[in-house]
Amino acid sequence: MSESPAPHPALINYPRQATFGRVLPKNKIYEHSGANTRLKDLFVEQIEQIVWQYKLAPETINLPARPGVPELQVFRIVLKTGELSVDALKCIDGAVQFPIVFELEYGGKIKVIAAHKRPSEADASRWVLGDYFSTAWIPANNPRGDMPVVLDLAGLYEALLQRLIPLPLRDHESFTALVERLEGVKAKQREIEKVRARLAKEKQFNRKVEINAILRQLNNELQELTV
Repeated sequence: MSESPAPHPALINYPRQATFGRVLPKNKIYEHSGANTRLKDLFVEQIEQIVWQYKLAPETINLPARPGVPELQVFRIVLKTGELSVDALKCIDGAVQFPIVFELEYGGKIKVIAAHKRPSEADASRWVLGDYFSTAWIPANNPRGDMPVVLDLAGLYEALLQRLIPLPLRDHESFTALVERLEGVKAKQREIEKVRARLAKEKQFNRKVEINAILRQLNNELQELTV
């Protein structure tokens, strides 16, 4: 007998009392975000349906709100194709004034994706959106795990995002520091790609040796960031 798969850490069995289950018309998203024609076309081509699946708030899951995370929303997006433009996600995030975790559905699979979203320090009425983090595609029938044990909604939000970040959390490392380290990893990877491209074009042996030394140093620095 084959063993059933373990619960995926990013697939959460959200509490039934937090179920919202409201379909969001695409035109409402357009109105609130000021979407242009290209964005509207992306919604039509890529998105079948947007469902506001769960509302994680003090009154639904009995966790206190915190500045920056008064509520946390879970949106289910049923796709027409296996692709969803980041611009479409940004459009939805821009239309909803709360942090959101998205579950994309397509072809019997689920992908969990979210960006770190926080109020602007310069203007509390505006939200700042970081990079998106996501899982790979997961079978839709994969078991779901329990909600993280946390003290408040800000802790819940960080715990859910952390499960999407492909780096281990270091001892005593804050969530903000983890996100900054991930951004450093991405910057270092871009730098390495540029140096590799230079190496591929270089004809002189001496210059190849120099570029290889730079590449080794960059790879060492990347290794230090990822452990």
